[in-house]
Amino acid sequence: MTNYWHLRANHRRAATARAEVPAVPQSLEIVLSGVGFTADPSGALYWPEHGLLAVADLHLEKGSSYAARGQMLPPYDSAATLARLACLIAHYAPRVVVALGDSFHDGGGPARLLDSDRESLTALQRGRDWIWITGNHDPEPAEDIGGTFHEKLRVGPLTFRHLPTGMAHEVCGHLHPVARVSHRGRAVRRRCFAADETRMVMPAFGAFTGGLNVRDAAFADLFGTLSFTAHMLGDKRLYAFAAKRCLAD
Repeated sequence: MTNYWHLRANHRRAATARAEVPAVPQSLEIVLSGVGFTADPSGALYWPEHGLLAVADLHLEKGSSYAARGQMLPPYDSAATLARLACLIAHYAPRVVVALGDSFHDGGGPARLLDSDRESLTALQRGRDWIWITGNHDPEPAEDIGGTFHEKLRVGPLTFRHLPTGMAHEVCGHLHPVARVSHRGRAVRRRCFAADETRMVMPAFGAFTGGLNVRDAAFADLFGTLSFTAHMLGDKRLYAFAAKRCLAD
């Protein structure tokens, strides 16, 4: 039987090589509670005024979590996710990075990080503040991964948290929004930012994360209506669709 951990080391090198050539994205400004954000096609959110880069639902070590239960996923998710994040940090040079919860797929994830991935994370944290927001998959602070841990973070008029509450002026994760639309006679399904004037649910950033359709009742309950926008992630730009125009799965 092929050794999972040997495959993991080999795939990490391949994944890093693929991610080291960043695309030239066409970002989009999204105004939330009067604050202008840069929404990146990778699924990250940048706040220029504070030099703040936010990402949601990294789910690092999801592959090794499944492997421990006998279900084999390709073993390079942490390396691929961190490499994509490295490209963003090189592009935006943020002063602070905020990871909006479920950064690890389970509480044992930090201990399972390969030394090379841990070194990559340490390098990304160097010279900036790094804030881990606790999530439902990783509710407790972890050791030896740097940064500081908070249940939520208030910056200006906005609160960054993992679980959406439906209150105004919040940026959250957890729901992994995706949108499905008809384009040139076929259905296209992509991750998206789901946002109205005062609330946003960010797309999941992790390599192995799935998604929940914005037409699911969870989003109607959260926003109180379908009058919000799905900003779909394209390869090099974002595409905005009214949620009520999106298709159900």
